Amino acid sequence: MVNRDIRFSLWLDFVERDYLKNEFSKWIENGTINGATSNPAIFASAITTSPAYKEQLESLAGKSAKDKYEALAIEDIRSAAQALRPSYDEGNDGYISIEVDPFLSNDTQGTIEEGKRLFAAIGEPNVMVKVPATNAGYEAMTVLLSTGISVNATLIFSPEQAKRCLKAMKIGLDNFEADGGGRVEAVISVFVSRFDRLLDTDLAQEGMDVSKTGIYNAAKIYNLIEKNHTPSIRTLFASTGVKGDDLAADYYMRELLASHSVNTAPLATIESFVKSKGLVPKLPMEESEINGYFTKLADSGFDMNEVYASLLKDGLEAFEQAFQEMLDSIK
Repeated sequence: MVNRDIRFSLWLDFVERDYLKNEFSKWIENGTINGATSNPAIFASAITTSPAYKEQLESLAGKSAKDKYEALAIEDIRSAAQALRPSYDEGNDGYISIEVDPFLSNDTQGTIEEGKRLFAAIGEPNVMVKVPATNAGYEAMTVLLSTGISVNATLIFSPEQAKRCLKAMKIGLDNFEADGGGRVEAVISVFVSRFDRLLDTDLAQEGMDVSKTGIYNAAKIYNLIEKNHTPSIRTLFASTGVKGDDLAADYYMRELLASHSVNTAPLATIESFVKSKGLVPKLPMEESEINGYFTKLADSGFDMNEVYASLLKDGLEAFEQAFQEMLDSIK
């Protein structure tokens, strides 16, 4: 479902060793996906539930939990990068993302050092280092891009975060270009469905439409990024899976189909999207429509700044919790 005519990319938000060795390449070869993403929660689920890691874990006995995790993650990300390398070599994305330790979200230097170390250890050019969009993270994005490491800025909820990512990324890209340049790209990962899971109950009580806030917010940020006119920086729509049966599995993907964008989604969501017919770009959305929606929210007592802060806090904590539980399970 990759559409190179409009530069729409579809990445798989899933990593698991057996899957990477089998079905993953088929999705790439048939043109369904041209990239992949991972995060601490995805790795936690894979490592703690899949028997595919048992043999390597046994060989790592005596290592720290963090060292064990990194050894497992590096092997998986390298495997995914190698499978995606033909796409990368022909200029068709081909990226796989790995996130720095979520406990480094307020540590600029720690994030920089770990990002560089993981990138070097994996040893493949088509790896994006995921960095949370925190005060510490923006500076790390600049430094990593300056050294030629592609960046996936993650946990973006607010337009202000997106603006700060853009500023940090442009400085990094300019620095890299001044040093000789080469291929380096960046994506700004805008989280979508978490808005609706947080707000829909209250919106319904107010008699307002539900399952819309995440889309309008993502549309607003997409417009902001596109106005930036930097081809090597794209919007990535993340957290696009739905919970429950009230919405079609690919609801957010269809509503956010846009040129010069990426959508990353779980397996079930992509499978549903592939079956959809008559797909057409839904973005850009008119600014007047977006602003009208958020004015209505504000008039009904919803403070979006509070929502943005709450979702970022919850997102950081969720990744920390998943990461810690995974470390505890492999000690």
